[in-house]
Amino acid sequence: MRRREFLAAAGAGVALSTFPLRWTHGAFSAPKKILYFTRSAGFEHSVVARKGGELAFSEKILIQWGKEVNVEVVCSKDGGVFDGDLDQFDAFAFYATGDWTKPVDRPNEPPATESGVKRLLEAIAAGKGVIGFHAANDAFHSRGNEISPFIKMIGGEFASHGRQQEATMRVVSPKFPGCEKLGDSFRMMEEWYAMKNLADDLHVILVQETEGMQDACYQRPPYPATWARMHGKGRVFYTSLGHREDVWESSIMKQISLGGLAWVLGEVNFDPVPNIKEVTPGANQLPK
Repeated sequence: MRRREFLAAAGAGVALSTFPLRWTHGAFSAPKKILYFTRSAGFEHSVVARKGGELAFSEKILIQWGKEVNVEVVCSKDGGVFDGDLDQFDAFAFYATGDWTKPVDRPNEPPATESGVKRLLEAIAAGKGVIGFHAANDAFHSRGNEISPFIKMIGGEFASHGRQQEATMRVVSPKFPGCEKLGDSFRMMEEWYAMKNLADDLHVILVQETEGMQDACYQRPPYPATWARMHGKGRVFYTSLGHREDVWESSIMKQISLGGLAWVLGEVNFDPVPNIKEVTPGANQLPK
């Protein structure tokens, strides 16, 4: 499904709207700077793959969105960036898979160091913001019953996914920035992540409705697909959206992403009161 088909499907479930004017045209209150880190030590998605020396599809889009709201977006696949000056960044955006400290077979993508990853997590706990897209929780996987520090920070862990299919996102936090005009729900064609190890303190924004979905990994109760949480003093926002190019081109993705960015950068106030037990009581019930 490409963009025309996507919009037709989306139109059946939600009235698409522009983002609030004060964010698209008025810009944020002061210039901000974020790092968009997309180095993949696991599967590399097409939206973060660079070709011919050009920036990746999602990198170009995020840079453009940033320009609209007075945010400088620095794109990197260099794991060494976390050993450098982290104070220059107000927030970190992630679309990176696997163990970042492992080498990859692509040039000019050196791995992160363990000390660099530790510095990153400490910076987030101290107050830096985080916005995670799609594969951001397909990194630093947990071992056995021990949940990894990175997964604890992001709030949930990729378990698996089935075929791409149209499914429903239920909006359970309509007052969260960017969600005000999404309606009660919308349908979209996407590669939907099945989650595990979902934190008890999540403020769930969008719920993955599983009824009618194909493939075994979705035969479970509804579970969080987009959420916000606090990690120490740091604001963390994650959305499972973003596998497909046409999703990145949609106004739904733009509204949700810029709303999340506004929140993690402190441009808007919203108290992410945990609601996971109320809106997705069976969130961590995996298929048998």
